[in-house]
Amino acid sequence: MGLLLVADNEKEQLTIGSGRVGLRNIGNTCFLNAVVQCLSHTCGLRDYCLLKLYKKEKFSKEDAKLTEAFSQVLLGLWNENEGETVVNPRQFYNFFKEAVPYFSGYSQQDAQEFLRFLLDKLHTEINRKPNVLYNLDMTSDVFSSFKHLERDDSRIVDLFSGQLRSSLHCSVCSHYSNTFDVFCDLSLPIPKRSSGGEVTLRECLDLFSQEEKLDKENSPMCERCNRHTECTKQLSIQRFPQVIVIHLNRFTMTRWSISKSTVYVSFPLTNLDLGPYGPIDCGPVLYDLYAICNHAGTVNMGHYTACCSDENGWCFYNDSSVTPVSENQLQTNQAYVLFYQRSNSTTTTNARK
Repeated sequence: MGLLLVADNEKEQLTIGSGRVGLRNIGNTCFLNAVVQCLSHTCGLRDYCLLKLYKKEKFSKEDAKLTEAFSQVLLGLWNENEGETVVNPRQFYNFFKEAVPYFSGYSQQDAQEFLRFLLDKLHTEINRKPNVLYNLDMTSDVFSSFKHLERDDSRIVDLFSGQLRSSLHCSVCSHYSNTFDVFCDLSLPIPKRSSGGEVTLRECLDLFSQEEKLDKENSPMCERCNRHTECTKQLSIQRFPQVIVIHLNRFTMTRWSISKSTVYVSFPLTNLDLGPYGPIDCGPVLYDLYAICNHAGTVNMGHYTACCSDENGWCFYNDSSVTPVSENQLQTNQAYVLFYQRSNSTTTTNARK
C-alpha cells in the first residue's frame, strides 16, 4: 500500500509506490545514481517535486527544466504501479551537463561535488526571491544571520541550508570577531589512524570544530589592530538545517597526487546530537540517518552506491540493482556522504498513509 502525498492546500494529491526502483547506469554515472537515490529519500524534497509545487511558487526568470527533469526521475522511482524496475536518468543528466559542462564526458566524477552543483542549480531555478541585491554590512551579526534568506529562498534552502560561525580571537589585543557562511553540507576531516584503525563521527566533528592557531601569514586582518596578527580560529554551527549532509573527506590532495583514506568511521543511525557544536546552551539538536552514499575502490577506479531508509527498512541501491539490507550492514569503511534528518524539530513534509 502506497503513501498518499497531500499538498498544503489539499488540492494536489498523489499516491506513490515503495521507491525501491533502480537507476540505469548510462556511462560511468554511478555517482549520479547514488546521489539521486539519497535525494529521492529526502521526503521534504521528494514530496515537493512529485507534487510539482515549484510551479506554484517559482518567481525566478530561470527556466526550471532541470527541476522538471529531476522531478520526472523521481516520478519514475516512486511510481505507484512500479511497472518499471529501472529508471533511465538520461534526460535529467543531459540537462545537468548543459548547466554544468564540467560533468560532460565519461570520466570519474565525485558524488559530493555533483551534489553541491545539483542543489545549487535546483535552487537557482526555483528561487522564490531572485535578483535581490543588498549593500548592507555583511559582517553584522544580526544581518548576516538572515541576509542569505532575503535573497536565497527555495525548498533547497528550507531543507539543506545551515550557517557556520567562524570565531577569530586575536592573540595580541584579545579582540573577538565573527563571520558567517552558509553551508549545504559539512565536510569533515578524518583523524589519522594507523592501518586498520577506527574513528567515530564524533571524533571527526571534534576535529572540525577544534580551535586552530593561525600565524600572521595565514590570518585575516584584526579589526582592532588593523593588521595581520597571530590568532585562533574556531568553527561552530550557528543555524542548524532540517537535513544535514555530512561529507567524510576521504580524498586528500597534495601537490603531486590524490590519495584516499579507507579509515572506518562509525556513525550513529539515530539521535546524532549536534548541539555541542552549536551556540552555547542551545541544548540537544538531534538527527536520524536516512541515507548513505558509499564509495568503493580507489581514486582512479571507484564505484558509488547508496543505502536508503524507507517505511519498510533499509535498501542497497547499486545502479539498476535494489536489494534489502540490514542495519548492521550499513557501517563500512566506504561511507562517504551521510544524510541526516533533524528529529527534534517541526517537520515540513506532507505525507500520510
